[in-house]
Parts: sequence; C-alpha cells; structure tokens
Amino acid sequence: MAVTIETLEKLERKMTLTLPVDTIKSEVDTRLKRLARTVKMDGFRPGKVPMSVVAQRYGYSVHYEVMNDKVGEAFAQAANEAKLRVAGQPRITEKDGAPEGELTFDAVFEVFPEVKIGDLNTAEVERVASEVDAAAIDRTVEILRKQRRSFAQRAQVDAAQDGDRVTVDFEGKVDGEPFQGGKAEDFQFLVGDGQMLKEFEDAVRGMKSGESKTFPLAFPADYHGKDVAGKQADFLVTIKKIEAAHLPEVNEQLVKSLGIADGTVEALRADIKKNLEREVKFRLLARNKQAVMDALVAKAELDLPKSSVAAEVDRMIESARADLKQRGIKDADKAPIPAELFQEQAQRRVRLGLVVSELVRGNALQAKPEQIKAHVEELAASYEKPAEVVRWYYGDNRRLAEVEAIVIENNVTEFVLAKAKITDKQLAFDELMGQQQ
Repeated sequence: MAVTIETLEKLERKMTLTLPVDTIKSEVDTRLKRLARTVKMDGFRPGKVPMSVVAQRYGYSVHYEVMNDKVGEAFAQAANEAKLRVAGQPRITEKDGAPEGELTFDAVFEVFPEVKIGDLNTAEVERVASEVDAAAIDRTVEILRKQRRSFAQRAQVDAAQDGDRVTVDFEGKVDGEPFQGGKAEDFQFLVGDGQMLKEFEDAVRGMKSGESKTFPLAFPADYHGKDVAGKQADFLVTIKKIEAAHLPEVNEQLVKSLGIADGTVEALRADIKKNLEREVKFRLLARNKQAVMDALVAKAELDLPKSSVAAEVDRMIESARADLKQRGIKDADKAPIPAELFQEQAQRRVRLGLVVSELVRGNALQAKPEQIKAHVEELAASYEKPAEVVRWYYGDNRRLAEVEAIVIENNVTEFVLAKAKITDKQLAFDELMGQQQ
C-alpha cells in the first residue's frame, strides 16, 4: 500500500491511498464463497447455489462493502502510522487513471489542532463564596409550613386578602367577544401568590363572598395565550368562597411529619442547614467552574475542526427537537431548526472541550475511581435511600460517564484556581440561589 499526505488548509489534510486490485478481489471472492454456503434462492437447495449465480446477484454489493472496509482499514492504519489525530470522518473518493492492477483513493479529512494554553498564572478568575444564614433556614421553615397549610372558610362579611384561597367564576371578553381559556367556574387560586395576573389579583383582593365585579385587564405582549397577548380584556368575576390559610405551628408534630425522628426544632433546622449547604456547594462549584472555563478559553490559541463543530451543531439540533417532542409539539422531529442558531455555542463547546482535554492530558487530571465513587455518593446523599441511587448510577455506563466528565471538570477547576490570580467575592445566599426578595 502506497500513501502520500499533504496539507490543504490549516487543519485539513489529503491522504492518497493506493491499493492492489488483487487485495480487493481476493476478499470479495472470500465473502462470496462464505455467502454461497448460507444463501437461499428459488430453485436451489441451501448451500448448493452456483458461485456464478451468487456473484451475479450479490457481486456488486459485496464489492462495494469490501472497498469501503479495505479503504477504511488502510486509512486508519496510515493515519495511525503518521500519528495523525483525525477529527470527524474522512471524505473518500476513488481517483481515475490509476496504474493497471491498482486502485487509488483520495481521503480528505481534518486533524485535531495543536492547543496552546497561555500562562495560567496570569489568568484572572473571580471566585465566589456564600454561606447558609439563619434567615435562609427561617425562610425554608416557612416554605415547609406553607406546603402543609390547611384552609377554613371565612365568614360572609370577611374580605379576601393575601394568603387566602378563593373560589371564583370568571369570564373575560375582548371587544365583547369571549376567547379560549377566558372562562372558568369554581376556579381556585391563592391571593398574592402570583398565580394570576396582577390586575386579576388586585380586583379580587378586598371582595367578599357572593360579590361580583367587572374590571379591565391588559394582557402582556409576551403572554402565553397568543390570541390575547398585548390586548385588553374586560373580566366579570364572582367570589363564591373565601378560605383563610392556617399554617401549622413549628412543633414536635410538624417536625416528625417531616421525617425528623427526634422531633426537635433544632434537629429540623440542622437538617435544613445540611441540605441547603449541599445545594450551595453545588451552585458555587458551578459558578466557579464557569469562571475557570471562561478564563481557559481566553488563554487558549487553537484552530477549530469544522467537522467537530458541525457534529456539535447536529447534536444540539437533535437535542432541541427532543425537547420540542417532550413538550408535545407535533412533528417535532421534522421541525426546521436553522444550524446558524447554534453555530456560536457549538464553536465554544468544541473549543472548550479541546482545551480541557489538552489540560487533562498534560497534567494527569483524569477522574480517579475513588473520585467518581465519592461524587456519586454525594449526589445520592439527599435521597431517602442513597444505596439504591448509588446502584442506579453504577448500573449504567452512560450515567457513570456523565459523572466522570463532571469530576474531570472539577479537577480542571481546582488545577486552574491553584494557579490563577484569584479575586474572592462573597455572595448573599439569596443572590446565589436566585431568589427574589
């Protein structure tokens, strides 16, 4: 086998392969003979079909199959001997005018780039920290109380106020015409809970059981109901029932109902703090990891393989279609999704993947089995039966591979943070969790 390799542009290469015709013919004959032993054809007993008939029926497809296999093997062997790291699949075409007894092919492909990572000692990274304070625990206790609240009907003379559960009939019209979703009977919602638009809640607040009211309501331009988005409607609402919420006391009964065996408020608060600290740890790690990855990308110089970017775009389009399908969108698998929507994001993902791989390879940052085990156990700790969750992860190589990727990213994050110029920033708990005051 003769091989020549030339550089076309940046990462693009062209390999010319020359194979003896006899190599192809010999393998075709071998496969046809093997096929003849099992093939079934009308008029012949199994295994007794003449070779000439088998060759006539299957010769072209077997020849095509052998050509693909042999050229693929030759390409892989030549790329390995030349120490080329091939990105994507080669485009292979047969050349005309080859010498008698030989077949010549051109394989055009890309190689992975050389990745140059600058001095990480000059990289600047903002590292955030946060703590679980008493106020955060207090708010969580209140959420738990609200989840277990009960309701009792108010007296006829009482007006609806924030926290009450109201049962209403309503009908809305736009320009005097009803619209889909604009009418309901015995509809319940909590006043002040944000379930309804502000104008609706403002109208109901202060009304008494049995009262009716007509009021205008302007739908936002981005309202999910496209027929009424940006339009003004007139609503008639009638209050049928008002129920006051009763929140349980924070006592032994509540604590035990939440699964805290000893029933003390101190044990409840300690359990809440432990769970919140676990969530804070994961969120801080995600924030700091993102800052490290941004710094890495800024410090790296490399060309991107077009084939890798195209493959990443295809993956992202398929993921978007799967998401649409999960939402119940009809014919989601055929949805026209322009590739350019994901081009920039795909380029960043490929760039980051190559940079991280280079850093891992050059600094022995691979995930160790004990690290993977520790991460799985940490993920499982918040579940009722951690051992079952651990078994679930270890029962599927794909799930373990996802954990391994996270551990590698964590190793890279720690490696970069140990070298970079760090600016520490303390975040309030609410800011980290994205809660609104």
